[in-house]
Amino acid sequence: MRVLVTGGAGFIGSHLTDYLVSEKHEVVILDNFTRGHREYLAKSLSDVTVIDGDIRDRDALSQVMKGIDVVFHLAAQSNVVGAVKDIEYSFSTNVVGTFEVLRAARNAGVRRLVFSSSREVYGEAVKLPVGEKAPLNAKNAYGASKIAGELYCPIFRSEAFEVNVLRFANVYGPRDRGRVIPIFLDNAAAGTPFKIFGGGQLIDFVWIETVVATLCRAAFGPVLPGPVNVGSGKGTSLQKLAEEVIRITGTSSRIEIAPARSYETERFVADIAEGERLLSFTPPDDPLFGLSRMLTASIKA
Repeated sequence: MRVLVTGGAGFIGSHLTDYLVSEKHEVVILDNFTRGHREYLAKSLSDVTVIDGDIRDRDALSQVMKGIDVVFHLAAQSNVVGAVKDIEYSFSTNVVGTFEVLRAARNAGVRRLVFSSSREVYGEAVKLPVGEKAPLNAKNAYGASKIAGELYCPIFRSEAFEVNVLRFANVYGPRDRGRVIPIFLDNAAAGTPFKIFGGGQLIDFVWIETVVATLCRAAFGPVLPGPVNVGSGKGTSLQKLAEEVIRITGTSSRIEIAPARSYETERFVADIAEGERLLSFTPPDDPLFGLSRMLTASIKA
């Protein structure tokens, strides 16, 4: 198929692109390179079409959508801290940009779009694990923008234009940056303290390859009845994460507990029963099994 990946030069997008190319799909990438990097595409660059453009640019979208069968919509301000610091960019990219992508895809006759949402739409959960029917109660600008994006999906959906929505937990893997696992690995390499804000966080970490496989099932498999969680279904405390990073790296870094940040969700574990049933994904037993691969990748970098 001819596939468009918005944000295809980013962390998740570049891994997805590598897989799609390996499966012989024709891949087009639209990325403004705010968080993406061309070097992330080193493995596939000669086999893809890369367009330096913005999802808020209506003319660019109308051109890039021509002849596209499936859209993976990943382009976003995808960092909670970044969204808090620049709420206007978060809104214009995640809300206006998503509207424009949906509009352009429908008008171009795209068959299906997969929208990448986030566990941040739930905010602070009343109980764990969190199922898809839990109330949406975002705690920060990033979560609010993803709720808005999700709400536009059924507005554009039709018999001719299918839209599937996936809600990702904390995705990790090589090429990630600015989130807790790559930050801890950088701290370990430098011997600087691991700072944990609040100390009570419980996070659902999901490996990048699980996410890529699930994205493809959502694109090429059945139409989903509603948003579906994608996670490990298990919670990991940041204290345990820090201790594991210290163990595998042998760093002299210590752990420091800092005051909690009001905009961060402290506890989340995804209920993944719907994903297992509808998309047949089975995450590894140990959510942190990929830490050693992250370490190897950071050493190579």
